[in-house]
Amino acid sequence: MVSATLNNKKTINAWAIFDWANSAYALVISTAIFPGYFIEYTPEEITLGPLHFSNSSLYSFAVSISYIIIACLSPLLSGVADFSGRRKFFLKVFTLIGSIACISLYFFDQKIELWLGTSAFILATIGFSGSLVFYDSYLPLITTEDNYNKVSAKGYTFGYIGSVILLIVILTMIQKPDWFGIEDGATGARIGFVLVGFWWIGFAQYTFKYLPKDKITLFTSSMIKNGYKEISFAFNRVKSNANIKSFLLSFFFYSAGVQTVIYLSTIFAKKELGFETAELIMLVLLLQLVAIGGAYLFSLIGNKKGNKFSILTMIVIWTIICFAAFFTQDKTTFYVLASFVGLVMGGIQSVSRASYSLLLPEKDHDTTSYFSFYDVVYKTSIVGGTMLFGLVDNITNNMRYSVLILSFCFILGFLFMWKTKIPKIRVANSLIS
Repeated sequence: MVSATLNNKKTINAWAIFDWANSAYALVISTAIFPGYFIEYTPEEITLGPLHFSNSSLYSFAVSISYIIIACLSPLLSGVADFSGRRKFFLKVFTLIGSIACISLYFFDQKIELWLGTSAFILATIGFSGSLVFYDSYLPLITTEDNYNKVSAKGYTFGYIGSVILLIVILTMIQKPDWFGIEDGATGARIGFVLVGFWWIGFAQYTFKYLPKDKITLFTSSMIKNGYKEISFAFNRVKSNANIKSFLLSFFFYSAGVQTVIYLSTIFAKKELGFETAELIMLVLLLQLVAIGGAYLFSLIGNKKGNKFSILTMIVIWTIICFAAFFTQDKTTFYVLASFVGLVMGGIQSVSRASYSLLLPEKDHDTTSYFSFYDVVYKTSIVGGTMLFGLVDNITNNMRYSVLILSFCFILGFLFMWKTKIPKIRVANSLIS
């Protein structure tokens, strides 16, 4: 890959703009609109041969399937990208898959079998999550480590702002379809899915233009084998490093809780508390706006008190949220909980990404393989969390027990993080200019 000048403002902005682009999926498709739309236009009980699912557990299992697929693919792809120099190439491929899948959700309505919508959602999720391993791996290549927290938080902040702008437009189409000459709110939602796809692929062009170019070598079949060898090598390096190992174990458990809450909180609000679509979107808007401040707040705490202290604090808050949600019976209380979710949602993702960068060996520049392994842990945690949530929901027919069980994931995450030693940020002389 062609090297980039560290701390170059244009390069960092181009990197952060990708969060602006793909966070439209994260907000509109995975959180705010599509989950409620899915529950609204699918039967409460779904039969597949001898198996019976609630629609909420099917949605949870769809998330699990998406991440099982990408967890299997991403180590191979990132290894191939590293050997062939095609980091940006794969970033483009997964962006294209995700954006086209979002656009195809337009054809998912009550007249069409739910499997079309489920399949498109799975593909969109694969596109989103598959692109992140390559996106995240750019961080140590574009900035010095004293700016990891700041640049990481900048990416998440761009994502929150951009996705909120698009969500407001879609909310207006749903609430006031006549303003746009649209038949009804459901049609407005489906047009919104199309807008997400074009927003994603459109703004990503700026990222593709200004991130360092790939230094492409001739592709050979041996690169596939090398890809597996590389991720195996990364695993062995991680296994021999006690700090990275305990960090990733903690990351696995608390990410299982965090991502499951993000994916399924709106479904919980709709089924258990009777939130309407407009209320769900307002709930998510509140969550996103608070998250902007949260990302910077816990980044600042990490710089002042250490990233370990910052992460432990957020894990405690997440644990309390899960216990409180189990007992919540009214919408007002849930709005309060959503505010706390927003506070720690952006922070824990941003500080985790920066902390992992700090734990990597200074002399090892093979960041793609390290971040590929990080990404496998992340995606496997989502499989575990959403699968656990779906199973408990299907067995008990009560999503409150599913939320309660997530609190134990956070407790395990806290215990492993307590054992982890995260280095203090080493301040360089260079500044972002």
